[in-house]
Amino acid sequence: MVRTGVIGVGHLGRHHARIYSELPDSEFVGVHDIDTARGRAVAEEFGGRAFDDPGELIAAVDALSVAVPTTDHHAVALACLEEGVHLLIEKPIATTLDEASDIVEKAEERGLALQVGHIERFNPALRAVMGVLSSPMFIEAHRLATFVPRGTDVAVVLDLMIHDIDLILSTVESEVSSIEAVGVPVLSPSIDIANARLGFESGCIANVTASRASREKVRKIRFFQHDAYITVDCVAPKAEVFRRKDVSPETLAALASGEIEGGLQDVVDYEDLALDATEPLKLELDAFLSAVRGEERPVVSGRDGLRALRVVLEILDQIGRQS
Repeated sequence: MVRTGVIGVGHLGRHHARIYSELPDSEFVGVHDIDTARGRAVAEEFGGRAFDDPGELIAAVDALSVAVPTTDHHAVALACLEEGVHLLIEKPIATTLDEASDIVEKAEERGLALQVGHIERFNPALRAVMGVLSSPMFIEAHRLATFVPRGTDVAVVLDLMIHDIDLILSTVESEVSSIEAVGVPVLSPSIDIANARLGFESGCIANVTASRASREKVRKIRFFQHDAYITVDCVAPKAEVFRRKDVSPETLAALASGEIEGGLQDVVDYEDLALDATEPLKLELDAFLSAVRGEERPVVSGRDGLRALRVVLEILDQIGRQS
């Protein structure tokens, strides 16, 4: 049984507390929040204790979720790791590469599990296509959201786009070789709409768009590879695969010219992939506890979080050069 807790029980942290209280391998100890009334309300709701002193919570647990503002990740994470506590830290891992490196190196030095909360890795539609993806050569991602004030203290690249950056980095087995990016503020002082084009040494190209000034919520990603076209809707969720049938070039040419009749169904096999209905956050926290017990490596390691942060900071740097 792993003794668990949460530091920061706002919008995301409250759900971490809820699931820790439900998981069979978790002994939910409690929470800490700078808003003591909110901390007590969450603790009462899910059966833990509200700790006014975060140090007391750290001393009472084996593993913690850190869901405080990103600017506080570095200080909170180091305090936890120094006391030998395993961490799941919400994305992005930190605000700077130096801070992120400090966290990763401290976890490695202490031999502690460090997982970063890139929850889209656990989206059922994306999980379903992982066995189908094979060296994609073009990726197109759109992550659009309606405007809400929460999160506008940072650019949309750090708030939303980083999800797709992490997904792309996890599926392309190659290093980033080039980045081009543009972005504009629309509704807030920071960047609200951004587009980035990533080139990889393998030749793969990824085109990524993020916006928090949309009328509708869209989270779609498409993969193009030599044997298939794969489309994922993370909101629905839904995953579809289109593969070319074993059709000769001569038959394809005859269909294209109209010499023989036929349509898409004659040359393409379509598959609507079956999805796991388990809540993504439950899968994420269950995987984290498995890593804490030493049964598997973190699905999204500290090094993964550092790599994603490095790319998004380069995207922001590119956008800054345009202004």
